[in-house]
Amino acid sequence: QVQLVESGGGLVQAGGSLRLSCAASGRTFINYVMGWFRQAPGKEREFVAGISRSGDSAYYADSVKGRFTISRDNAKNTVYLQMNSLKPEDTAVYYCAARYSRVVLTTQREYDNWGQGAQVTVSS
Repeated sequence: QVQLVESGGGLVQAGGSLRLSCAASGRTFINYVMGWFRQAPGKEREFVAGISRSGDSAYYADSVKGRFTISRDNAKNTVYLQMNSLKPEDTAVYYCAARYSRVVLTTQREYDNWGQGAQVTVSS
């Protein structure tokens, strides 16, 4: 198991930016692919972005492509989600997820380690 703690959420106006961080502990971080998911009120949790173990491959949901960037610093055991040009529809609780895997994963059921979530609210 790996423990995940998100930080960096908050309230921002539409068009603004936020950066989420997810600090991992408990296992060798570089062996885990990482992902970000989000869940808006009344909606199912959805994939936002995923990154490979080395950080050289990343995948994004169409809704955030070109606006969000996932990255990781394996020396700091941390994965980031830089969110630019935020829209009110990006409002959600954002979750960091990890899975011991060699390939990037993009579905919720494939991840078995989850953080507690960070609230992101975008006002219009």
